[in-house]
Amino acid sequence: MTEPSTPHPETAATGRRLQAVLLDMDGTLIESEHLWGEAEAETVAALGGVWTEHDHAANIGNAAEPVGRYIIELTGAHHLSPREVADLLYARFRAKLAEGAELRPGAKDLVRLLSAAGVPVSLVTSTERELVEDAIGGIGLESFDDSVAGDEVEANKPHPDPYLRAARRLGVDPRRCVAFEDSVVGVTAAADAGCVTVAVPDHVEIPPREGVVFRDSLVGVDLEWLESLVAGR
Repeated sequence: MTEPSTPHPETAATGRRLQAVLLDMDGTLIESEHLWGEAEAETVAALGGVWTEHDHAANIGNAAEPVGRYIIELTGAHHLSPREVADLLYARFRAKLAEGAELRPGAKDLVRLLSAAGVPVSLVTSTERELVEDAIGGIGLESFDDSVAGDEVEANKPHPDPYLRAARRLGVDPRRCVAFEDSVVGVTAAADAGCVTVAVPDHVEIPPREGVVFRDSLVGVDLEWLESLVAGR
């Protein structure tokens, strides 16, 4: 897909200060972190190791291959590559998605609100493309203007590249985008990209950071509040 450099037509037409909303998937829009935890534990057990809550928390928000490297170091399975371990992990996670992933409170309403208001919205996830459509099925990938998957960027979260790429593809200024994230890795990526970042912690504590706004959930997010976040930029 080409990456436009001109402003998105909706934002250009309305003069809206808020140019786009960029949404993480796992733990932000869908209740999938426990599924990842189960898949990780089963993969590690098959390799002769034990996966703890500490291990899971240390890897929340990371892409598959970095988790694969972590698992190799944990289990000593040096006969496998990080990609091979990632493939084992993905196979187990895919099986757990067979019945669909439960949505986080307010997730579907937020995407519907943005769509109805003509605010461009992109899904920005560390999960690889092959799993995205199934994972976000409760909302529908077609509900988003665009999406950036973990295997489509040169450097994944916590690097800002996924968010910078999402903004480029929409033709918007990242400083006038609001990004929603649930992990330290994700918040770092979004904030370093210059986005107004909303942290909605789920399974891990996110330390305070200048310019990062905290919410308990996505419930009640409205356009007036989103506009207020970028008003000073």
